[in-house]
Amino acid sequence: MAPRSSHKNADRQPSAGRPAEPADEHVGTIPAAALRTDARRNRERILQAARAAFSARGIDVPVTAIANRAGVGTATLYRHFPSRAALVTEAFSEQMAHCVEVLESALNDPDPWRGFCRVIEEVFVMQATDRGFTTAFLAQFPEAVDYERSRTYAEDGVAHLVRRAQETGQLRPDFDPADVTMALLANSGLVAATQEGSVEASRRLAAYFLQAFHVGIDEPLPPAVALELRQIHEGPKTR
Repeated sequence: MAPRSSHKNADRQPSAGRPAEPADEHVGTIPAAALRTDARRNRERILQAARAAFSARGIDVPVTAIANRAGVGTATLYRHFPSRAALVTEAFSEQMAHCVEVLESALNDPDPWRGFCRVIEEVFVMQATDRGFTTAFLAQFPEAVDYERSRTYAEDGVAHLVRRAQETGQLRPDFDPADVTMALLANSGLVAATQEGSVEASRRLAAYFLQAFHVGIDEPLPPAVALELRQIHEGPKTR
């Protein structure tokens, strides 16, 4: 499914039992409509270069490399995007909106298990097809308030979806929301190891996980492990 760029109103009130929707905020960027034609072209070139660089090399790619790729100076880049967080936020705004839409669609699905399956399947594919966005979404940007709100919304939304799917008797009762992060960590390792065919491999892994998550396995699971989404970005700890 192609990402869409629709956004929710910041003042929309959440329904009972639902996580509050993330507000729409941009970090220190100059609105495109307020720019001259040549400045708008520079801004779009910077965003195109940033998306390509982030996807190929991760969000820690030097800003000078992005500026060079866009054919502008670093001063021009910083005039449009005064921080890396501002650039990353704007570069992946459509993908962020799509993630929110996927979760909202799942939460509104009258069949919670179907909604839960869709979230797992789509996020797995997003990990495989847009590595830059996966890293950006999970990165820690203290000044990027909208990213933090979106991540919190995702965690709260998944927990709510898990409870609903368990209430239908389809999701095993000993499933913990942290198991979603465990699955994403597993897929993250798979994607990193399979440069080619990673989408197909991720879809197959998602299918295996969903079969294991469905009610029908009588053997109880070991205790849940406390995992957070940020751990996917941070990677293994050195001892």
